[in-house]
Amino acid sequence: MQSLSNRDEMNELEAPDLSGIQICAATRDDLPRLTEIYNYYVVHTPITFDLMPWTVAQRISWFEQFDNTGRYRLLVAKKDNLAVGYAGTTRFRPKAAYDTTVEATIYCAPEFIGKGLGTQLYGALFAALSGEDIHRIVAGYVPPNPISAALHKRFGFKAVGVFSENGYKFNRYWDVSWMERPLKTP
Repeated sequence: MQSLSNRDEMNELEAPDLSGIQICAATRDDLPRLTEIYNYYVVHTPITFDLMPWTVAQRISWFEQFDNTGRYRLLVAKKDNLAVGYAGTTRFRPKAAYDTTVEATIYCAPEFIGKGLGTQLYGALFAALSGEDIHRIVAGYVPPNPISAALHKRFGFKAVGVFSENGYKFNRYWDVSWMERPLKTP
């Protein structure tokens, strides 16, 4: 198993240039690259509990949950017109009482992990959502993942608990740390 979840491993990679990053709403044309980025984590890390890579066709229904307005958004970061990361919000649970809670997700191309791209993406995402009827944003990550933990803390997420050993991948059980924050932080 290869995991790029700590800063020491990332420092061995050449630092990418973040100048010229453009963040915008994702379009269907971005889906092949977004699928490629996501599949890296499926194959090489426990960060997602999917076990098999997805095809672009299989990811269409995932993509269709997003819109340019409303609670469920998907933003993409592009460098030289190539998607290098994405962040979005999805429905937390299907019951109506959960409607004002969304779940945040963020994935960066491996060479951009821990370099500030996640901060740019989450900043743009939360700004885009600022006028929406959202009370809470939740996010989960598989520890140990100090970069994800630091990113979420930077954006005001507070730890609320750990689901222990609730995912099985790479011949072992993994925990999920859960965090939450209000949409509007003080």
